[in-house]
Amino acid sequence: MTEPASFQVRVRAPIDDVWHALIDPGALRIWLSEYAEVDLPSRYEFWGRYTPDGAVPRQRLLTAEDHVLRFAWTVDGTETVVELELAEDGDGTSLSYSQTGLPDFAALMADSDSPLGMMHTFWALAVANLVDHVEGRPITARCDLTSPVMREEVRIDAARPEVYRSITDPAAFTRWFGARIEAEMRVGGRWAMGSLEQDPEPAKIVDLVPDGRMTLAYEEGIVTSWELEDSGGGTKLTFVQSGFSDGKPPYGSWMGWLSGLAELRRFHEVDMWLPIWVDVHLDGMPEGLIALDGK
Repeated sequence: MTEPASFQVRVRAPIDDVWHALIDPGALRIWLSEYAEVDLPSRYEFWGRYTPDGAVPRQRLLTAEDHVLRFAWTVDGTETVVELELAEDGDGTSLSYSQTGLPDFAALMADSDSPLGMMHTFWALAVANLVDHVEGRPITARCDLTSPVMREEVRIDAARPEVYRSITDPAAFTRWFGARIEAEMRVGGRWAMGSLEQDPEPAKIVDLVPDGRMTLAYEEGIVTSWELEDSGGGTKLTFVQSGFSDGKPPYGSWMGWLSGLAELRRFHEVDMWLPIWVDVHLDGMPEGLIALDGK
């Protein structure tokens, strides 16, 4: 175990609106979980198919006052403590997350699809959806941890060539995704999160159609693809991850990708866009890296 995993995000909504979304069970069922029950100051529970180790509620409320929510959450037999703290930030809100009891980055990379290993990207996706919800936007996606199908359709209010450039231009990709991308943008070219020189097994670009689609294939057989279509003046993006054993879907990285798609939508749709991520920390993990290795 290591220091608490943590991050901070900016929210363009008043602090009371964000606090309500954190403690109202109806709101929780929209951005966080399939089921939620809250009865302050004694009960705060959520569970269901969108929650790691979520067959039953496993949370124990510690405090919910002064814009600080803290609860114990036993995940796969290990007790962790989650804290969500809000602070006013001009006309908006700063939200800080931390969680104790999680694996360090090396252990996470070795087992990122265990319930504990999923916590980092689970909260990245959950908070991305929370931000959209309180800002009056539809959430991007939730990860069904009972399904082996990894396919998501997202509508983006931007022209197809603009969206295509944002996923194929490494500099643009790096801006919205929050992690450095290097790529040789041609069929047969290499694609790496971080550096091509430092990645011993970069993905290979196996399909690339201008303004249409891009497909990456990884050494272990996983295939990740983006396909774009015109949709009502905007773009429908179909994002698919395949090539894995149905018995062991890579939920951890999939949730990281989905949190990235939420930021891609914001990148194109929010006036005067800034990334929601202000600071990210997980011992041994580069700041800004939400989707792990992207696989």
